Amino acid sequence: MTEVDKRLKKRALDPELEVTIRVGKSGLTESVISELDSQLKSRKMVKAKVNRGLSNDSDDRLQLWQMLAESTASNLIVTRGNIAVFHRK
Repeated sequence: MTEVDKRLKKRALDPELEVTIRVGKSGLTESVISELDSQLKSRKMVKAKVNRGLSNDSDDRLQLWQMLAESTASNLIVTRGNIAVFHRK
């Protein structure tokens, strides 16, 4: 892991970074994708959270986060439980 990667991961794990995107009961919708894309244009990192009832399996959550990252041309920095942090240069 490079020095830049370590710094990004450290910032992504900072509890000061607040959740600004929530994936609700409707799941991964076009509005969630466009909101993340919009936020990534103005912020370096965005923290997202999925409702617990939506996905109980960690593999399902990881797949959802990866689909969201691909849809917004962003990088998935950290996933922990039902939270993920995205970054775009």
